[in-house]
Amino acid sequence: MKVIIQRVSKASVTINEVKVASIKKGLLILLGITNEDNQEDVNWLVRKIINLRIFNDEDGVMNHSLIDVDGNAIVVSQFTLHASTKKGNRPSYTKAAKPEIAIPLYHNFLKTLETALGKTLQTGQFGADMKVELLNDGPVTITIDSKNKE
Repeated sequence: MKVIIQRVSKASVTINEVKVASIKKGLLILLGITNEDNQEDVNWLVRKIINLRIFNDEDGVMNHSLIDVDGNAIVVSQFTLHASTKKGNRPSYTKAAKPEIAIPLYHNFLKTLETALGKTLQTGQFGADMKVELLNDGPVTITIDSKNKE
């Protein structure tokens, strides 16, 4: 399971010209799932995300977590995070999980993160053509892979 986390001042998701999610200060989380992922990956990533100290304290030092700043989050499923570009110029997405595996894990990720944060998340829609807008704050962009815990 792989995430790209962006610290944002604001972010939104639009589907078919309808805004379905919108937050102010918080995280935009792009989530990619593979066939090998499981609930252990979900639990590890959620712990990492909620405790990641990437928000500024009163001295301007990244010392606060999403929980510390009472921030919000938008989670967007994104199979392209597992693109392979080794051959040719057209990426291969064979590492990305098929919907029958990815959808339950996506929902488990959302539920686990909501429970950990104690608040409802904003989300995109799995498999939809989404337009994601964000104002990256910093910019701060971090990639975390549950299969690479070093």
